[in-house]
Amino acid sequence: MDAISDPAAETIVIMSSSQIGKSESILNMVGYHIDHDPAPIMVVMPTERDAETWSKDRFSPMARDTPCLQDKIANPKSRDGNNKILHKRFPGGHLTIVGANAPSGLASRPIRLLLCDEVDRYPFSAGAEGDPVNLAKKRTVTFWNRKIVLVSTPTNKGTSRIEAAFEESDQRRFWVPCPDCGAEQVLTWAQVKWDKARDGSHRPETARYHCADCDAAWKDETRWSAIAKGRWIAEAPFNGTAGFHLNEIYSPWVRLEAMAKAFLSARAGGDETMKTFVNTSLGETWMESGEAPDWQRLQGLKEDWRAGSVPAGGLFLTAGADVQKDRIEVDIWAWGRGLESWLIDHVVIDGGPGDPACWQRLSDLLGQTWQHASGSPMTIARLAIDTGYETAAVYAWARQVGFGQVAPVKGLEGFNRTSPVTGPTFVDATIGGKRLRRGARLWTVATSTFKAETYRFLRLDPPDTSTVVGERFPPGFIHLPGWIDAEWLKQLTAEQLVTVKTRRGFAKLEWQKLRERNEALDCRVYARAAAWITGADRWSEAQWNELERQVALPVRDDTAVGANGRTSRPASRRRSVRSNYMG
Repeated sequence: MDAISDPAAETIVIMSSSQIGKSESILNMVGYHIDHDPAPIMVVMPTERDAETWSKDRFSPMARDTPCLQDKIANPKSRDGNNKILHKRFPGGHLTIVGANAPSGLASRPIRLLLCDEVDRYPFSAGAEGDPVNLAKKRTVTFWNRKIVLVSTPTNKGTSRIEAAFEESDQRRFWVPCPDCGAEQVLTWAQVKWDKARDGSHRPETARYHCADCDAAWKDETRWSAIAKGRWIAEAPFNGTAGFHLNEIYSPWVRLEAMAKAFLSARAGGDETMKTFVNTSLGETWMESGEAPDWQRLQGLKEDWRAGSVPAGGLFLTAGADVQKDRIEVDIWAWGRGLESWLIDHVVIDGGPGDPACWQRLSDLLGQTWQHASGSPMTIARLAIDTGYETAAVYAWARQVGFGQVAPVKGLEGFNRTSPVTGPTFVDATIGGKRLRRGARLWTVATSTFKAETYRFLRLDPPDTSTVVGERFPPGFIHLPGWIDAEWLKQLTAEQLVTVKTRRGFAKLEWQKLRERNEALDCRVYARAAAWITGADRWSEAQWNELERQVALPVRDDTAVGANGRTSRPASRRRSVRSNYMG
């Protein structure tokens, strides 16, 4: 808040844990400028819904209860249009609140004070106009005294917007003097310690901070008193950007006992929960583990079920299609609770995108059914197809069969666990040589997120049925059938995540091929994106129960079952397992 009024600081970057005061600082910055230095102000939130929530729940109560602001912002009940939810006028300026997913809001008007909250949760692109942070920054170029504030809890190393901005700043960290020896230090998680009971169990209630120099133990009250005497020290030369980093150990609202309990719970939950602790409690980026699993180990984990049949745990089907020059490869996956999945079928359609018969066979696949273990036939709920090769042909086919069951997708680099799939956005399509404006729907997929997830799931161990009877498979477990060959397994594990240096010297995570062919991995990623689009990541318990009820229905007598386990639908009527909330 001091830096925002420092004429030398054009950009302020705050990378920290959650609930440390970031959003409150933004509110204070807005209030200060409305009262003392009026100017055009823009607050950018991750989505338009977040923008409305911030306006109603955070800004409006502050404006209502702060005496110096009460007479400067119009009454929200007035009809003069000066106080809308996302646009408020005051003498000498205005406040615009937008979502990073709304390109029209980001490009609407010149802005002097730009405040971007939770930038690591922003989508990769604001519609088709590019990075939302850069798009918003362009609104400030006409002001010589502009201010840009970037605030966020970090996400993944190498892809975090806030980490990249912090590394370009003077990197200020808060140094705290030890009450015993006086040695100044940055508070780190490694210095938080607690006792164990005789049986080896942890006792988080004994958590305390130990001085890195004299090892003196600080209780919470001692820690808070020491923090009050601390100071910011920059680790890099000042270049117009002031950067600040804080973790939860500095918070006056959090006791170390609670942090220790959160850490132990996160460690027991695996990578996914540990990442949350590192990001939201330590305020640090998470390094994804992208080492390719051993395909030979997967060979030994294959299970025995007939090609084209759906095991009992599979409740709906999605497919991923990879378009190649001379063929289209399709993998059909069944999904169950906890994103447990089974490979049901692998189809290679020869001919390529230039052959109409190839597209016809792909269309036929959408109407095909596969037999569930209960006897019910199942169709593909959603097929995601890559648009990277022969984009026009993919759009034309998707438009022909309809976007209800087909999702054209475009892969983007980077991680986005909050929203790995965004869209759909309307894009222009060329059909029969004629350009149709907004003729197709396109979904963008953070492929790195789903690749890392797939490799994490592949490393899960199956339950040991020899010692525990009836133990369930862990959530996310990937079941591989005995009929797949070694080549398919090698394609599934064909990439690894490596850290490379950019031209500017920053670390960047990048997926690199270990072998040329990786169609199985691509198809898995697209099928997983189709499951996300279908809604599997957000379904309630009641919706899963409904799927189980539908799958348990008996097969009609007029449905013939082939020797390969696939069923052919009758010409006049067909019943397939497909929930009405799958879209």
